[in-house]
Amino acid sequence: MKQAFYLDGHEYVALCDLLKLAGVVDSGGRAKHVIGDGAVSRNGVVETRKTAKIHAGEIIALGDVIIEVCSGSHE
Repeated sequence: MKQAFYLDGHEYVALCDLLKLAGVVDSGGRAKHVIGDGAVSRNGVVETRKTAKIHAGEIIALGDVIIEVCSGSHE
């Protein structure tokens, strides 16, 4: 499943926050757990830094979920 996440005027979002805000995980604690386990990739490379700054144009993947981070607003 591919989805877009809009930064809504922010420069970046922390990886653990992105997973929670995008609805991929139920909580920030769960996000930190899956990131620490090496289950998340950033632009095709495993990312284990829980608070990595994710900018517009990056692609985050967890299992079959792919999140494209976009600048601007979804509205």
